[in-house]
Amino acid sequence: MAARALLLGFILVFACFSDTCFAIIYFSSLQRTLVVTASHPQRLLKAGEDKITVTWGLNQSFPAGTDSAYKTIKVQLCYAPISQVDRAWRKTHDSLSKDKTCQFKIVKTPYTTTNHTSEWTIERDVPTATYFVRAYALDAQDQQVAYGQNTDAKKTTNLFEIQAITGRHVSLDIASVCFSAFSVVALMGFFFAEKRKGGKAQQ
Repeated sequence: MAARALLLGFILVFACFSDTCFAIIYFSSLQRTLVVTASHPQRLLKAGEDKITVTWGLNQSFPAGTDSAYKTIKVQLCYAPISQVDRAWRKTHDSLSKDKTCQFKIVKTPYTTTNHTSEWTIERDVPTATYFVRAYALDAQDQQVAYGQNTDAKKTTNLFEIQAITGRHVSLDIASVCFSAFSVVALMGFFFAEKRKGGKAQQ
């Protein structure tokens, strides 16, 4: 009995310690205190080529001291709802430890009280989808304490599309055509040479 009581006590202490050290953070509990904008040359962007300019800062309508816990800003590229349908690996979850909405880091930088702007070239591994931009304010423990995004709460406005790299380039297509033509010519040359040798052998 004593051993069992000791084991239960250990489990209880461990559970309390885990809850303290690894607190579950829910997106619904965060205040939207950051103003975020994302500008780009057109609505359809190409991965590996086009750039997005992101600006963020504290919404000045909040009282002084609102950002006292903000130490770092993490800006991410996030999937819009239309690109999450039937894709569990992109699913939105209120628990941020399980949320898969934002999978691509744009920038992570120390928080400043002034507005900040960063230009980001879309990475080559970003898949074709519709996106928006979100910024999280992190505390000293690197935990999310607030956020902002360039779209509305339902994520339907200011969205943009990114087209993934197809893997085909004009130079490769030209080389492929040239190689194919050379192969045909070489095959025809080999055929006529063999035919000529056959004719000579018959003579």
